[in-house]
Amino acid sequence: MSVRSHARRWVERALNAHLIPAEQVALVFQWEHLRSFFKHFQVDCVFDVGGNVGQYATMLRTHVGYHGDIISYEPVPELAARLRAVASLDPSWLVEELALDATEGSASFNVFASSSFSSLHNLAALAQQQFREKVDLVRRIPVRTATLATEVAKYQSRFGFQRPFLKMDTQGHDVRVAMGAGSSLRAFVGLQSELAIKRLYEDSPDYEEALEFYRGQGFELSALVPNNLGHFPRLLEIDCIMFRAD
Repeated sequence: MSVRSHARRWVERALNAHLIPAEQVALVFQWEHLRSFFKHFQVDCVFDVGGNVGQYATMLRTHVGYHGDIISYEPVPELAARLRAVASLDPSWLVEELALDATEGSASFNVFASSSFSSLHNLAALAQQQFREKVDLVRRIPVRTATLATEVAKYQSRFGFQRPFLKMDTQGHDVRVAMGAGSSLRAFVGLQSELAIKRLYEDSPDYEEALEFYRGQGFELSALVPNNLGHFPRLLEIDCIMFRAD
C-alpha cells in the first residue's frame, strides 16, 4: 500500500469519514441513489443499452450491490468484444452486439475517436467545438437494429423477471430506444437516461422534450445526476433517474 493510501486511511479513521476524490463526487451520489432505488423497487433485471465496455454494469456490481441479471447492448464490434470478455466472468451478464432503435432493420453508425461519443446521430456544431479531436469521425459502420419491445419479450420468457430497470446511454438516441419499447416500456419500474441540456447531436431531443416523453409514459423524476466532468463550467448533459408512478 502506498504512503498516500496509508495517509488517506489514517485521516478517514481520525475523522470517522470517507474521503472521496473530487472527480467522483457526482458518481458517489449516483451510486448511493441507485443502491436505494434498486432495493426499494426490487429491481431484478437491467437492460444496459449503450454498454460500451461495461462501465455501467461493473458499477452496478461493485458500487450498487446489484447481483441480478444484466443484458448489455453495444453495436461497435471491438467494444462488444471487450464487453463480452468482461461479462464472460459473470454468468448473470449477457451481451448483445446490436443497436436498439424505434424500428428493426439496419443503420449506419458513426464511430468517433472517443468511443463515448459514437452514435447513430451526426454531431452538432457545439460538440465539434467543445470536444475537437475526441469527436473526429473514424469510420461509419453498418449495424443491425432491434427494438426494445422484441428484446424485452425475448428475455422475459427466458429469465421471468418482474421488475426490470432500463439504463440508456446512446448519445442522443435514448428517446428513440424508449419509443421502440412500445407498451412494454410500462413494464419497467424505472429508467436512467442522459438528457441534453445543450444538443450535442443533430436530430436529437433536448432535456425538456425527453422528460416530456418519459412523463407521458408514466415516469416521474427520482434524481438528476450532474455530468459536467471534462467540460467545466458548462453543463451540457445530465442523467435522470425516473420511476413509474403507478
